[in-house]
Amino acid sequence: MLENNPLKQYFRQPAIYIRLPSQGQYYPDGTLNMPPNGEIPVYPMTAIDEITYRTPDALFNGGATVSVIKSCVPNILEPWAIPAMDLDTILVSIRIASYGHSMDLESQCPHCQHQDNFGVDLRTVLDAMKTPDYQKSIHYRDIEIYFRPMTYQMINENNKKQFEEQRLLQGINLSEQDDAEKLNQLTQALAKITAITIEALGKSIAAIKTPNALVTEQEYIDDFIKNCDRALFTQIRDYIVAQKTMSELQPLTIKCPECSKDYQQAITLDMSNFFSPAS
Repeated sequence: MLENNPLKQYFRQPAIYIRLPSQGQYYPDGTLNMPPNGEIPVYPMTAIDEITYRTPDALFNGGATVSVIKSCVPNILEPWAIPAMDLDTILVSIRIASYGHSMDLESQCPHCQHQDNFGVDLRTVLDAMKTPDYQKSIHYRDIEIYFRPMTYQMINENNKKQFEEQRLLQGINLSEQDDAEKLNQLTQALAKITAITIEALGKSIAAIKTPNALVTEQEYIDDFIKNCDRALFTQIRDYIVAQKTMSELQPLTIKCPECSKDYQQAITLDMSNFFSPAS
C-alpha cells in the first residue's frame, strides 16, 4: 500500500471489531499488536484474498488462511502464532466483515434424509463460543502438569500429518498386496498415527512441576508422555480434548421441517466454500 496514494481514503475500512477469547495471552512477543481497548479491527476480504482462499495447495498447507488473516486482521502480525482458542473467532469475524452476519447452510436430516438450506446468524455463533481455562492444572502424585493452547502452526502441521497417514491407510486397504504385507503396513501406519497424537499432546503441555524442578523442555515432556502410565495418559488426553472442544464452534440444533425431529449440524471453517457469498 502506497502511503501517498490520493485514493487511500477510499480503501476498505474495518467492518467490525472483536475481542479475542485469549485476550492476547499466549502470543509470543512481536506477534500481536493489541489496541489499548482490547478491540481488534477486522477488514473485509479483498478480491485477491478471495482468490487465495480458492487455491487448493494454499488451503492444504495453511498458507491461504495465514495470508487472509494478515490482510483482514493486520493487528495479528504473525498468524501462525494464533492460539487455538482464537482461530475460529477470527475466521468467523472475517466472514462477517466480508459478507455480513447471515450465512446459508445446507443440511441433511439424519432421521428422514430430507435436505434443506438454513439461515445461520454468525453473530449468535460467536456469542455461543466459550473460552477454555488453561490456568487449570492436573495434579498427579507429587507433580503438577500445566497446559497451553496449540498454535495454528502446530494444528496445521498435525492435521497435515494425520491426513497423510489416513490417506496411506486408505491406499493400503485398496491395494492388492497379500494379507501379511497389508497387516505389516497397517501396523506401521497406526504406529505413526499414535506418534502424531502423542506429539500433539506433548505440545499442549507448557510445563511439568516436580518437587525438584520445573520441566519445560519439549523433549523431556514428550518422553514423559510416551512413558507415563495409561491412566495418567488418558487423563491428560481427555483434559486436552475437552479444552479443544470448548474453543471450537458448537454444532447447531436444527429442527427438520419434514419430520419435525431435532438434530445437530456441525459448522466447518477454514475452507474455501465458507468464504463465499453464496455459502
